Amino acid sequence: MVYAWMRPTTTPRPVARHPVAGRREARRREAGRWRARRWEARRREAAAVVLSVLAPVLVMSGIGLWGLDRGGMWRDEAVTFQVAQRSVPQIWHLLHTVDAVHGLYYLLMHPVLAPHPGEIALRLPSVCGAAATAGLVAALGARLSRPRVGLWAGLLYAVTPMTGHFAQEGRSYALVAAGAAGATLLLVRAARSTRPGPWFAYGATVTVTCLLHEMALLLLLAHATTLALARVPARVWRAWALAAAATALVLAPLLLVSHGQSAQVAWLPRTGLASARRLLGLFTGPARLVIVPYLVLAALAFRPERPPRGTLSLPAVALPLVAVPPGVLLAVSHWRPFYDERYVLYALAGAPLLAAAGADHLATRLPRLLPHAVPTGVLAVALVLAVQLPLLRADRSPDRRPDNLAAVSALAGRELRPGDPVLFLPSLARRAALAYPKGFRGIDDIALAVPAPASGTLYGREAGPGELRRRLDRLDRVWLVAAPFATRWSWSPAEAAERLKLAVVREQFVPLERVVRRGVTLRLYVRRTTYTPGPGTGLPRPVPPSAGRAGPGALGSPPGPPR
Repeated sequence: MVYAWMRPTTTPRPVARHPVAGRREARRREAGRWRARRWEARRREAAAVVLSVLAPVLVMSGIGLWGLDRGGMWRDEAVTFQVAQRSVPQIWHLLHTVDAVHGLYYLLMHPVLAPHPGEIALRLPSVCGAAATAGLVAALGARLSRPRVGLWAGLLYAVTPMTGHFAQEGRSYALVAAGAAGATLLLVRAARSTRPGPWFAYGATVTVTCLLHEMALLLLLAHATTLALARVPARVWRAWALAAAATALVLAPLLLVSHGQSAQVAWLPRTGLASARRLLGLFTGPARLVIVPYLVLAALAFRPERPPRGTLSLPAVALPLVAVPPGVLLAVSHWRPFYDERYVLYALAGAPLLAAAGADHLATRLPRLLPHAVPTGVLAVALVLAVQLPLLRADRSPDRRPDNLAAVSALAGRELRPGDPVLFLPSLARRAALAYPKGFRGIDDIALAVPAPASGTLYGREAGPGELRRRLDRLDRVWLVAAPFATRWSWSPAEAAERLKLAVVREQFVPLERVVRRGVTLRLYVRRTTYTPGPGTGLPRPVPPSAGRAGPGALGSPPGPPR
């Protein structure tokens, strides 16, 4: 028997590892640490990108919501308001005669205004569109450069007065800007991909954007310029051409219909250098303290070294976006006017991208002068906002728009009584009654034959000259609601019914009282007893009103002081 104390005691010798296995283990540990560092870096970069996108969205939302209910709609917003509340068949009927270019927007606004129609609901989609555009501009800057470029560009876009103005317009332009920025971001993504999915998303986004407003079709020219500057391979050109052709095919019916309605933009003037200078001030901000640094930073975005072939650099994306659509439209409109500032709002997104890229280049070259680049850039944007804050504040007033139909309706509510005969001159002066019917409730609309929704028109179909004359012959008094231009002696309408209104009022009535507000003239006319014909014209000449009866301000006579 062997006892435990009799067993020999030996110390176990350590097992020696093979040198190869030890190195393999060390490499595994190093690879694990590298993956952890890489994941942490990606997490921080993703957080920076999210912050750079979220901050402009919040700032733009705040600016857009500030003073959103300014107390009145102007004429273009009133069209959106009254058309979007019609039924879908009535909207479709309207688009065959007028405003086909805004058809998709009216259909989108139809469910928005259905629950609770009002000014806030009317403008809220534009606020959302502007906020989305600010975020997309930031995402473009972060993808094409780095997160701080995106942050600065998005914030600079948000504080631009032109952006804030259209963020509070009940029209499609802010949504078009969002679609254009989204399509540009998808182009950058699709050009780096070999899959068809990104190109399908790009084509769909461009198509919807162009259906919201056909002037966005110029975005395709900007994107083609971008691809040319980047020297992309043939496969990218083929994919882009296919997407552009699909967009053109879908848009062709709209272009044909809207071409037949081109008389709607006959009022647009020819463009010149003054138009380009004004647009430059709108894109950068009209304050001179902002324009000069803005342009200097934008110039710094361009570097002498050329990026590798097929690389979409930030200048190659931003410069065509900001320059090509306005440049083409300004050039064409010098001979055939089609240009308006709001039609190229979507091109504004390229300007802050160039300025932010220039600021990034400056901060990179001067690290000692700008040790804290990100907060310094944010502070610079805050100073831009402070300089332009008076413009943003003034823009919240209804007086900054061409007219205020709420004030017109309030004026009519004070002056008109139920049963009063009212003549709108021309028929588009009826827009105040359609947008704010409370002030015109119970009136007798003398000229109206078929209401606007049922007639497929914006302002209703009026009676013919013969019937209109018979209706006016029965009246001893009539209220005239006239657009400002309709009270000028030089105005000569093309429509027979409008000419008849002018002739009958000038021949057979004299004004008794007059109330003038911005955007409208409200006059009470009473039937005169005598008038004499004008020589050689075949039209009667009005007898000068007697003192105390009509007073100054008769239609076609020198106006007196407004009441």
